[in-house]
Amino acid sequence: MEIIQTILLLIVVALTLYLALKQRTPRLKNTSSRSVMLDSSALIDGRVIDVAKTGFLSGTLVVPSSVLREMQYLADNADSEKRARARHGLDVVKELQLLPNTTVEILDDGLPGDGGVDERLVLLSKTHKSDLLTLDFNLNKVAAAEGIQVLNINELAQTLRMSYLPGEKRHITLVNKGQDKTQAVGYLEDGTMVVVENAGSQIGQSVEVEFTRALQTAAGKMLFAKKLGTDQSRPQKSRKPVAKKPRPTARKKQSPEDSLVKLANS
Repeated sequence: MEIIQTILLLIVVALTLYLALKQRTPRLKNTSSRSVMLDSSALIDGRVIDVAKTGFLSGTLVVPSSVLREMQYLADNADSEKRARARHGLDVVKELQLLPNTTVEILDDGLPGDGGVDERLVLLSKTHKSDLLTLDFNLNKVAAAEGIQVLNINELAQTLRMSYLPGEKRHITLVNKGQDKTQAVGYLEDGTMVVVENAGSQIGQSVEVEFTRALQTAAGKMLFAKKLGTDQSRPQKSRKPVAKKPRPTARKKQSPEDSLVKLANS
């Protein structure tokens, strides 16, 4: 009889612990779509607002309360520069919540514990099968090693940068006339249009150009360039040497004695 009571007591204790742990585990309210965990580095950076506006961040943006407490602590206790950045991160959370067609959820995950916020973010991302948006290099590596899909805005910006920057040079084949009759148009391998100045007479030729400026619009990107070797191709007029006229020699002023000598010799 005592053995049965002991077994029943152990079962009750086990159920109690299970229910307590289940209640402490943070749950997402919106589980219909894949979620993205945001850390403090991504919020302080602020570019997540622009990415969210474009609609590329699908699903629910999740900000754990431990991340908010981390930024609050920096805003209250750090030096002036860190305080300003942490306050900016808190403002970014508010701006994200105001964006239309963007769902932001504050996940109450309690205190970060001994492992810190980074370890908590990795645990939350694995538990909820969420992506992790961070600019932290070390957190990026750890999360990737744990099998978590990591989103990095720096890597996104590097991928979307112009293929060529102003000052760089390359050969390009001119295929069409530009809007101006002196312009010619060529294309890079990725389809980027390149407008070359003073090359309208060289359609169908491959010329060396130097990129001067870049233009990014909603319709795509465009590069402007100048043709190299323009100055060397212009014939220079030879100048005839101009003969210098001899300067007249200055007459020596005669003294009264020189006049008397000349008169005596005559």
